[in-house]
Amino acid sequence: MEGKQTIMRRSALAALAAIGTVSLVLSGCSKADDNKDNNSGKSAGANAATKGVVNASTQKGGTVTYEYSDVPDSFDPGNTYYGYMFNLSRLYARPLMTFKPGPGQKGNELVPDLAASAGVPSDGGKTWTYKLRAGLKYEDGTAITSKDVKYAVERSNFARDVLSLGPNYFQQFLDGGDKYKGPYKDKSDAGLSSIETPDDTTIVFHLNRAFQEFDYLVASPQTAPVPKAKDTGVDYVKHIVSSGSYKFQSYEEGKQVVLVRNDNWDAKTDPLRKQYPDKIVVKLKVNPETIDQDVMAGEAIDLGGTGVQAATQAKVVNDASLKANTDNTYGGRLVYMAINTKLAPFDNVACRKAVEFAIDKVSVQTAEGGPVRGDVATTVLPPDIPGYQKSDLYASDGNKGDVAKAKEQLKACGKTSISTNLSARSDRPQEIDAATAIISSLKKVGINATLKQYPSGKYFTDSVGVPKFDAQQNIGLMMMQWGADWPSGYGFLQQILHGDAIGESGNTNLSQLDNAEINTNLEKAIATQDQGQREALYAQIDQKTMDEAALVPLTYFKVLLYRPANFTNLVSTAAFSGQYDYLNIGTTKK
Repeated sequence: MEGKQTIMRRSALAALAAIGTVSLVLSGCSKADDNKDNNSGKSAGANAATKGVVNASTQKGGTVTYEYSDVPDSFDPGNTYYGYMFNLSRLYARPLMTFKPGPGQKGNELVPDLAASAGVPSDGGKTWTYKLRAGLKYEDGTAITSKDVKYAVERSNFARDVLSLGPNYFQQFLDGGDKYKGPYKDKSDAGLSSIETPDDTTIVFHLNRAFQEFDYLVASPQTAPVPKAKDTGVDYVKHIVSSGSYKFQSYEEGKQVVLVRNDNWDAKTDPLRKQYPDKIVVKLKVNPETIDQDVMAGEAIDLGGTGVQAATQAKVVNDASLKANTDNTYGGRLVYMAINTKLAPFDNVACRKAVEFAIDKVSVQTAEGGPVRGDVATTVLPPDIPGYQKSDLYASDGNKGDVAKAKEQLKACGKTSISTNLSARSDRPQEIDAATAIISSLKKVGINATLKQYPSGKYFTDSVGVPKFDAQQNIGLMMMQWGADWPSGYGFLQQILHGDAIGESGNTNLSQLDNAEINTNLEKAIATQDQGQREALYAQIDQKTMDEAALVPLTYFKVLLYRPANFTNLVSTAAFSGQYDYLNIGTTKK
């Protein structure tokens, strides 16, 4: 998923170079300070939230505030593909399965949510059956049924002209999914026949092929129930009907969202949520530096979870007392640059290889904030995703690029120079810095790239995620950051490499790669029961992608979060790219 976080502008590369050389040694206590306010002056210690729950508390009341530098793609659980929204949406939208709040890799534990238990597979993994918990209700007191889950999947996957932002796994894997036109065009009540609801608490998915990791798929917010009678398509985001512990009090598009307790949520039906704060406020389009100030003052949590800005990073890594309030961890993410394989001259693999050899990855790492922000990357899969195998097909001395080999590849593709555009998100300072460093590297070999900036909230819907737009604007190179949709090679690779994932809008296969060998191996892997065999296939897919030079791995992303005071139950989870798990965060402030 993109941050599906993301990356980030500033041209102060010289200053960042100094920051990048700082070694952030994070060590200390992993035991949480139960029921103690962090303002007491006692810190749980650096990296504490990656090892346990910090400031564990059952205290109720108060307001928890989140801040974000832009706007999310959507608050609609069926129309979002940002990791932080997968995280946040669980407060008001319960999927069939979800991840249990836990530190680090423990956060990858999959548990039933709306479902009473994990799915029951049959027919070799082609059929999956789920039973809903008893007594489930919406915010208005009406019963949640299996038909609402079925409808939620249909609207989120089969009406791409209306809701195009989320992944389309269900469309690809459900039997007959290639023919169904979606609930807005299909006026019957029958819907897609491969999703059966024999009674109000049972839902059965019939797939067109075996899918051994289907429980992970139904953990996406696309399975959170939606009552058909209340659905207004793209405008549903303005009046979302809650199935979670919180409901919408107000929704001001592009400005602010306020959630309050859902009175019809019943703790007896929900072993995960605790409903600690009275109110949750999400403030949008807040200056990134302001977010850092508010986080360090204990007033807010950074919703995006991408970590502190460069100036703040320099401050905290050089102050032992501040460093003790940070969490620095891998996030199961890759920072990379996609190469448009459908746009000349990058439709020629030699031209793409010229880009691979040209880039000084150390300069990119420095621009992003140094080693604390990520290790230099040479593969598609990060080290913390099953299937990773160490490899470096485009090795260079010190990871600083190889101008001679880049020029050789440029010559092989019949070019002495190339003019193209490189896209990045305008509200992501470090992404802009990284793109600027890349442009400098490319210029040395005769590839002249011009930076084009687009807001992250529309990056996939209106610009870079629209193949026709890329062609019209000559966008051959695209900054990207990707996190696994679930913790497996398939969960990481499918939506950025499989040809079936390419869409007219909301596209995340930015390279537009449609390679038969990669497609086949992805399908073979997901049908394979043996985990070791699956992981071997994921490694092969990684190698083939690098052979095709479809993308340039830049860094294996690491997040540097500042742990705000006043907030309780903070735990950094691998399930959401190192972000704090938002499900049960509370506050000690009234």
